[in-house]
Amino acid sequence: MVEHCFSTKVGGYSSEQYQSLNLALHVNDQPSKVVQNRQLLADLLASELSSLVAGEQVHSTNIAVVDQQNLGQGAFKKETAVPATDALITDQSGVLLSSYYADCTPLFFLAPEIPAVGLAHAGWQGTVKKIAQKTALMMDETYGAKLENLLVGIGPHIGPCCYQVDQQVVGPLADGFDNWEEMVENDGENKWRLDLAKANRIQLEEIGVKSTNIINSNLCTSCCSDLFYSYRRDKGQTGRMASLIKIK
Repeated sequence: MVEHCFSTKVGGYSSEQYQSLNLALHVNDQPSKVVQNRQLLADLLASELSSLVAGEQVHSTNIAVVDQQNLGQGAFKKETAVPATDALITDQSGVLLSSYYADCTPLFFLAPEIPAVGLAHAGWQGTVKKIAQKTALMMDETYGAKLENLLVGIGPHIGPCCYQVDQQVVGPLADGFDNWEEMVENDGENKWRLDLAKANRIQLEEIGVKSTNIINSNLCTSCCSDLFYSYRRDKGQTGRMASLIKIK
């Protein structure tokens, strides 16, 4: 019924700091190599690359409702991506949703009774602005998805083991969550370790998503240097993994 995946950095055509399965068009890699890499994943999911849809990720909470008219947006050129969008949802078969990462939190959504699917890109800004919660509520509003039946996957992202933040992050977090202290561990004066997975889980549970329906990969992109790109570990000079999901 539904197929999905999260890529590693292994097995593609890119070179140098992008070696080898970079899937993002906005990081100065050769576009032709990126398209080749994307084709590999499209083939894996038995999809045409022209059916892929990508958003212009800007750390917003903008959510696009995607259908057949959006096929190919952002697939071959970054300029054609759905503008200023960090989450995509659809209830139409054959639409291959995509989203791109190098430490931020990938969120997969499935409303099995519709069916409808979604992806959300949740860095610290999106997490603080509750993009996970807003995506789930948008699936309810748009498709009648029952929140108690919603399934959510949390993909590989930078873990609290490697993610030290300061007041610039914790200030907005405290403004957005009464229980923000559950999401961090003190790491010295004005320093904390932020657990992005926990912050996204808590905001979903607040609206009725069952804890048993939220699955965390428990993989840290910074720790797993053999598998994943990491913006923080690689000091910004790196590629991007992708999350993909489609209704068959």
